[in-house]
Amino acid sequence: SPQAFGTNQEDYASYIMNGIIKWGDPVTSVLDDGELLVQQTKNSDRTPLVSVLLEGPPHSGKTALAAQIAEDSEFPFIKICSPDKMIGHSEISKCQAIKKVFDDAYKSQLSCVVVDDIERLLDYVPIGPRFSNLVLQALLVLLKKPPPKGRKLLIIGTTSRKDILQEMEMLDAFSTTIHIQNISTGEQLVDALELLGSFTEKERASIGHQLKGKRVWIGIKKLLMFIEMSLQMAQDYRVTKFLTLLRDEGSGRAPRDLEQLTNTFLCCSGRACYE
Repeated sequence: SPQAFGTNQEDYASYIMNGIIKWGDPVTSVLDDGELLVQQTKNSDRTPLVSVLLEGPPHSGKTALAAQIAEDSEFPFIKICSPDKMIGHSEISKCQAIKKVFDDAYKSQLSCVVVDDIERLLDYVPIGPRFSNLVLQALLVLLKKPPPKGRKLLIIGTTSRKDILQEMEMLDAFSTTIHIQNISTGEQLVDALELLGSFTEKERASIGHQLKGKRVWIGIKKLLMFIEMSLQMAQDYRVTKFLTLLRDEGSGRAPRDLEQLTNTFLCCSGRACYE
């Protein structure tokens, strides 16, 4: 049966380990767009091949969103083609592994292939810059190759380096591109904390008060890491630690507000001050 070629639930559980945190409109709109592309793949006779690139900053949850869109599609064949499954592969065997995923996908009536972390798949390193031209050419062919007659294929790619893919002339191989955003306001961040049930209500109120009207810049994946690090501290210091981590993450990028915020916040002899 076609199902035999697909993955089962466990396979993408690790990609959506903490669930999808709907911290704001940017997340829901990505899932909505994903759903539209799934419907297009399913229903349109004119476009048997649909491909979308999810691009955005590192740690913004692109892989989790790609895996969620794939899972929600309920297509009989779903496969995630990920660099972590190809550690130590030669260029040739990497090309063969990627090609096998697509060959299997063509056997099913309705398929979804996630090509995760494309710049890693290509062994891209900015020093040089170097990358595997062999893998690039293989991917370019597979991204453009329509499935056999009567079959339908949705390809979801993810990347943190849209600029590099542009230079490699790969962006044009995708039907459409969706930008994945970082959390960028204090309000969105507090919404995420509430959805995660992290910190006490009093601590969240304190964080919310400190971040009110402030700009932040953090990916959901990085935020989860900072929360867990902060929760290892003694209760009195958790909020201070969290805001310090947040400030260090934001410094040199979007928010200067955070720098000032943490400095005023830390003045209380290093203890978290509650309003």
